[in-house]
Formats: sequence, structure tokens, C-alpha cells
Amino acid sequence: MTETHLDHVVLWANDPLASLEFYEKTVGLAGVRAAEFAEGKAPFPSVRVSAQSLLDLVPLTMAGAMNAVPGAESAAGHPVNHVCLAMDRQAFEALRGRLEEGGVAVSPYSYNSFGARGTAPRSFYFRDPDGNIVEARHYDE
Repeated sequence: MTETHLDHVVLWANDPLASLEFYEKTVGLAGVRAAEFAEGKAPFPSVRVSAQSLLDLVPLTMAGAMNAVPGAESAAGHPVNHVCLAMDRQAFEALRGRLEEGGVAVSPYSYNSFGARGTAPRSFYFRDPDGNIVEARHYDE
């Protein structure tokens, strides 16, 4: 049996290219389909979290057409509390430094939070340019 994994998470973006730039430059994720989106050949750009998963940066203007769940008219999947990105300790510390350097507000550290790989020694939260909440964490390797 093949292992199930998270394929993608859709995040609403007022300006998908500005959000893509934030996730590339500040968070350190690689952009996907940016040129195609800018040329009108793709409906949205994405950023790669891992070889198997993406964050799709979908224009908020598409929300009305994305009511995938019956009875969720105008909600389009909201609310999502937050998305968590796990990384090694060095990348975690570098991310926090880039966020602080860029003037992005970060929460105090949380300690010993449970997640997919067990207990993470430290994590913190921040918002992307569209107000989506992102948690960053590291596990002891």
C-alpha cells in the first residue's frame, strides 16, 4: 500500500505574485508556475514545500467559484487555522532571522508541540502577506 501524503494546501492571495515573492525570498521555498501565471497560462502559482507537496497561492477573486463542499457557499473552504512547515534547526533559525529582518511579526517560541513527527522542541507563528497564519517548527534530528 502506498503511503498517503499531503499534496497541497490552498492559500488565498490578494496578489499571488507578491505572495510568491514572500514565500520565495523570506520563507525560502521554490516558486512553481510563476511565469505561467504572470502570462495568464496558469490560474495560480505555487511554492514547493517538499518533493511531494505544494502551497497553492490562489487569487482571492477565485473564491466564489471554489465552493467544493455542499452547503459551504461563499466560504470556499474557510477557515483554516494555520499551516505548519517543518524544517531542520538551521533553516528554522535562518527563517526567523529573515522574518524579523523583513519586519514580519513573529510569535514567541512555543516549546514541545506535538506534530506529525512527534514532539518539536520549538516552533513559532507568523502571517504571510495575505494574513494566512504559518507555523514554523524543527524537530531534533
